[in-house]
Amino acid sequence: MIIVMRHEATEADIAGVVSRLAEIGCEAHVSRGQLRTVIGAIGDREQIQTLPWEAMAGVERAVPVLKSFRFVSRDFQSEDSVITVGNARFGGDHFTTIAGPCAAEDRDQVMRTAEAVKLAGAKMLRGDAFKPRTSPYAFQGLGEAGLQLMAEARAEFELPFVAEVLDSREVELVSSYADVLRIGTRNMSNFTLLAEVGRQPRPVMLKRGFTATLEEWLNAAEYIYKEGNHQIILVERGIKTFETAARNTLDITAVPLIKGMSHLPIIVDPSHSGGRRELVSPLARAGVGAGADGIMVDVHPTPDTAKVDGAQALLPAEFAEMMRSVNAIASVLGRVL
Repeated sequence: MIIVMRHEATEADIAGVVSRLAEIGCEAHVSRGQLRTVIGAIGDREQIQTLPWEAMAGVERAVPVLKSFRFVSRDFQSEDSVITVGNARFGGDHFTTIAGPCAAEDRDQVMRTAEAVKLAGAKMLRGDAFKPRTSPYAFQGLGEAGLQLMAEARAEFELPFVAEVLDSREVELVSSYADVLRIGTRNMSNFTLLAEVGRQPRPVMLKRGFTATLEEWLNAAEYIYKEGNHQIILVERGIKTFETAARNTLDITAVPLIKGMSHLPIIVDPSHSGGRRELVSPLARAGVGAGADGIMVDVHPTPDTAKVDGAQALLPAEFAEMMRSVNAIASVLGRVL
């Protein structure tokens, strides 16, 4: 049940609803928007629905929620969520670019890439210290040493950074360095990990599973949200289809559909969806045109020597060229860069 408070509802009115829910053994999740406050009621549905909520002071209406993803839905919050990380903002009218190496390899690579993407206009740096690889013998990342390199780049170039976390046992370590934690496509349905990142204060980027429906994706976000962490950024990174010409198929329709289904910001990853350097810029432009709140792009100073995903990494000059076209489209659409 979602209980919508009147615009003029007082703090005492809100507290009264929360208290009544507690009396019947239910949880109350309060969301304060610019215009009104909404309270999500979790508990025995039949018991909640039988109470006369609209007779209580300050209540405008009570709406039953049939969706399994309650708190990340538009029903719960009609206004866009806007998430701020340093100078980077996701959601609302903002458009933000994240860029950097797929994996931190050494100091020279990280610092050269960070300098290049900052000059080109990126607002956040990406670079992973832990990498999930298909082969157990492939490069798995530098671990904490990689996080230290990313933290050094953040201090040097004033760029917050996002890093992937693979295991619930590593959440504390990664969150002690990174500004944003990312859940990769392979872990979208790792519910133990989702709950764990939901209990820590850092914003979370949640990639769509490569075989997940939009509803399954939003349910995964719900696991994070219900634990108390409401700073969630969704990442459309391409899905598996029958097509083999590209690494994955970027689901452009997901962007406007998610915008209608959820208040969470959504960005596009043109690198991991296309898997080929020549596809990154066209897919990035498509993402902007579809209404994405940002993009996340792989950049590497020497892609031919990259230990991870060199085929999809842009050279710094290519990234700068892509940024000019992407930002031009975003400006035409009224997005704040």
